[in-house]
Amino acid sequence: MDYLDLNFELNDEQIDLKKSVHKFAREVLRPASIALDKLANPEDVIKKDSVYWDCMRKMKELGYHTVFIPDTYGGLGLNPLELHLFWEELGWGSAGFAVSLGVDCFPAFFASMVPDDRIIEEIIVPYVESKDCSFIGCWAITEPDHGSDQLSPGAPWFYDPSITGQVSARLDGDEWVITGQKSSWVSNGPQATHALLFLNIEKSMGLAGGGIAVVPLDLPGVSRGRCLNKLGQRELPQGEIFFDNVRLPDHLMLVRPDTYESMLESTLAIANATMGAIFTGVARAAFEEALAYSRVRVQGGKYLFEHQLVQKKLFDMFYKVEAARALSRAVMNYNLTNFPALTRYSIASKVFCTNAAFEIASEAVQLFGGYGLSKEYFIEKLFRDARSSMIEDGSNEVLGLTAARSLLKEFAVS
Repeated sequence: MDYLDLNFELNDEQIDLKKSVHKFAREVLRPASIALDKLANPEDVIKKDSVYWDCMRKMKELGYHTVFIPDTYGGLGLNPLELHLFWEELGWGSAGFAVSLGVDCFPAFFASMVPDDRIIEEIIVPYVESKDCSFIGCWAITEPDHGSDQLSPGAPWFYDPSITGQVSARLDGDEWVITGQKSSWVSNGPQATHALLFLNIEKSMGLAGGGIAVVPLDLPGVSRGRCLNKLGQRELPQGEIFFDNVRLPDHLMLVRPDTYESMLESTLAIANATMGAIFTGVARAAFEEALAYSRVRVQGGKYLFEHQLVQKKLFDMFYKVEAARALSRAVMNYNLTNFPALTRYSIASKVFCTNAAFEIASEAVQLFGGYGLSKEYFIEKLFRDARSSMIEDGSNEVLGLTAARSLLKEFAVS
């Protein structure tokens, strides 16, 4: 039985989208994510014959990589509700593959927000037309000494000239010279062909003096470290990138310090809203695993679900899934329809949904008992994947402080 959707207004096309993405997530992504999770060496995830590439190619053949690209450039052109349906079902199958696909489209999606003829020809069109993984994007923002603090516009440290990014760029004629390091947490960093690179241009402005560029990663001076060996979402390759006097054509610097802060807010609003949708799917997956197990596991002479305490736990999981879906859908609808987006709502979605996913997965592990700690069961992986989400795309605590500053400013007592 399919998990019920309370929205009676879904049309036939939206229902078909939901069903087709769910089928792909169930039959392709989830089995592949389980297989990749078992690999001891993270380098093996992106080996030439890895199932990772099979999955990415299949998603691109279906056009999934263009989910955020406007239809004017050949993208899927989904509306906010359809985007939520898409990301929830993908997250239900595999959080790691969902995040990998999400950052894959970041360079082209960002380019579509500030397009000119050269950007369209060099970035957007090749990305949309790429079905063979010859164009893979990544979001290069995190650094060895900077993580969630880079996602904190409005914080005092964001404007401190003594605190600047570790990747910097200076203009030399009609080229930018880029130097520095991005940390091991760059999603798709090990295998990407292009980076949406967040960097520092004006040091006197602190972290606010940033820029955003699309950087082809085959340029001279680009090198990479090893794949990160991590707790969860092991099907998502992550790794550091080094820039040693990399020379970038001026037109690929999409954002300069005068508009950097507003574009960072927009990026955070979109990324966090998407995380909310993805981890609504993870929360739902964990609940469904617990519910199914409670129907087959016997304790005390009866099935688990016949115990009142278990029934209460299952209900608590259920209402958290529904609350996560309601909030994340409302936020995605508002923030992808209105400009400027209200980033604090996207943050609320990301924080609530990732917390809910972790709480549900943790409670599900408890219901599984000792089996919940065994890699024989999918719930153990869901638990680790959910735990990772409370740090990625900004740690929940720091994001919460960023949203709180926005609230205090908006509702200041006069």
